[in-house]
Amino acid sequence: MNSTECRTRAENVLMHTYGRYPVVLDRGEGVYLYDTDGKKYLDFSAGIGVFALGYKNEAYNDALKAQIDKLLHTSNYYYNEPTLLAAEGLVKASGMDRVFFTNSGTEAVEGAIKLARKYYYKKTGSADSQIIAMEHSFHGRSMGALSVTGKKAYREAFEPLIGGVVFAEFNDLEDVKSKINDKTAAIIMETLQGEGGIYPATKEFIEGVAAICKEKDIVLILDEIQCGMGRTGKMFCYQNYDIQPDIITSAKALGCGVPVGAFAATEKVAAAFEPGDHGTTYGGNPFVTAAVAKVFELFEEQKVLENVKENGAYLYEKLEEFAKETPSVVDHRGFGFMQGLEFDHPVKDIAAKALENGLILIAAGTHTIRFLPPLVMQKEQIDEMMEILKKCI
Repeated sequence: MNSTECRTRAENVLMHTYGRYPVVLDRGEGVYLYDTDGKKYLDFSAGIGVFALGYKNEAYNDALKAQIDKLLHTSNYYYNEPTLLAAEGLVKASGMDRVFFTNSGTEAVEGAIKLARKYYYKKTGSADSQIIAMEHSFHGRSMGALSVTGKKAYREAFEPLIGGVVFAEFNDLEDVKSKINDKTAAIIMETLQGEGGIYPATKEFIEGVAAICKEKDIVLILDEIQCGMGRTGKMFCYQNYDIQPDIITSAKALGCGVPVGAFAATEKVAAAFEPGDHGTTYGGNPFVTAAVAKVFELFEEQKVLENVKENGAYLYEKLEEFAKETPSVVDHRGFGFMQGLEFDHPVKDIAAKALENGLILIAAGTHTIRFLPPLVMQKEQIDEMMEILKKCI
């Protein structure tokens, strides 16, 4: 099927919820993608932060092929080895105690909200609780996750959403303090805001919030769906700070391509859940958890975190130079392989022009280009990206 036919037929049957680019992607290799016409693209979005190990990773693919021939799915009424290994990997990497596997990041956020509310209910005997979320945050598209997403434009057409949610300014500790009361069950935030424009939590802010949560026995939920799994040079972004959350959410690079997410919690908070409180049919099946287990193994074998630290610093250096010499760039934020350039104008045309020149970039909001390459990206590809980017400004 040629590119034009594929796009035309797709427009006739798919819901129009995405502003798709006129490209039909066909295959990938390393940090490059190829369309059906054979054109090559350097990928600096990694499927919105998913394909951390790059495309056509032989060891990863072989693990999935082997599991297909053994067992794709059973149910969570039974044990299976891949799920055990994946859970042990996540516990070891995160410092959490217990894991629940989901099908997506959105579902991980839903589960985290439920667990925090159940913990509050068991503690107080009341279901009348409050959650503090952050302005400009993004946690997902389902009704619960949307309720704690701090962008009114995403929420207003779907209200009423779940109640008991108030919003505070990100990186404003005094504003968070002003929103806390006796009904506050949880505070939820992205450790590094992604969709909101690539804003890292300041050390003072996040460590201050963590201290308040510990003092008042408020559940601290950190959304690590985009910024976790090695993207900042630590396995999870919060490990760049001196804190320990009560619940974390994970997805995207957790499975490096298969649809899987998870929320993990400390023993104290996880104990609030009892049989029947939460469940999923597909979540944590042997196929997706075989991928998760292999991802943790390959992160260690291929020294992925070391690569992010070294080449993430190189990317920062190159983007910082570019920001200083480009009048239309107003800010450069982020670290590791999660960085953003904010422009004084919308960036949609920049992304479109980059695509024409064989570079895949995505926006974070209207004015910021975000850089989310596969975590195996090397200096020579960063240089290649910079050359194309300069042509597009």
